[in-house]
Amino acid sequence: MLVINDDISIADWEMTESFVRASGPGGQNVNKVATAVQLRFEAARSPHLDAGTKARLRRLAGSRWTTEGAVIVSSDRHRSQPLNREDAREKLRALILAALHRPKRRKPTRPTKGSVRRRLDAKTRRGAVKAMRGPVNEE
Repeated sequence: MLVINDDISIADWEMTESFVRASGPGGQNVNKVATAVQLRFEAARSPHLDAGTKARLRRLAGSRWTTEGAVIVSSDRHRSQPLNREDAREKLRALILAALHRPKRRKPTRPTKGSVRRRLDAKTRRGAVKAMRGPVNEE
């Protein structure tokens, strides 16, 4: 079981782990031992996440989101399977915590009358400066 926060914990049946050969540190040992972890979380079928969280998770996961609605997190940072397993679980936890954060709604604002007047005055002054750069009349 993966505990996300006080309210949400992910059951083991929602996650599957597979081990593959890593490309990171380990010397010649990486050619023999499968230490990298690919953690697959069935996010679309998860009863622990609401629809808004799933939508935000899909956007945050990007290319890690599959067409079946699963999130695939991989880790090959360490030389041992247990450390890579913990690292992948922590990456998934951080991703879900980011998806749980509901962004604030933007309140539309309008510029003040003073700022509009200052902007228009500056445009007028700038236009006058540019108009003075034209050809000179002999009159």
